[in-house]
Amino acid sequence: MPVLGALEEAVLDHLWRVGEADVQETHRAVGAARKISVNTVGSALERLYKKELVGRKKVSHAYRYHPTMAEAELRAARVLAAVGGIRGLSREGILAAFVDLVGESDDHALDNLEMLIAERRAQGGKSKA
Repeated sequence: MPVLGALEEAVLDHLWRVGEADVQETHRAVGAARKISVNTVGSALERLYKKELVGRKKVSHAYRYHPTMAEAELRAARVLAAVGGIRGLSREGILAAFVDLVGESDDHALDNLEMLIAERRAQGGKSKA
């Protein structure tokens, strides 16, 4: 999972909100308030493109950029990458720690987790029941 800088995160957040934008539009939304140049925003978009987090299509003389995955997908990929990097923990240990963490927040979070599990199973997710 590629590491993102603060500007790349902000640019990606903007693209998730609007769906697609060119460098100028992204600069107005993200770069102007930060007092950074259009070229800096363009470089951030290019880095995101090389990391395959945004796609682009040429319209006239400019590229229009769009996210290649939903925000939730990127978050899930980050969690999986982080969990995959934990050595010495069994799958059961990781799941137990995750459930404990979710359970500490509130019962509603556990209900949401239960619903997500049920949805996954209904979609044909693998189960060892």
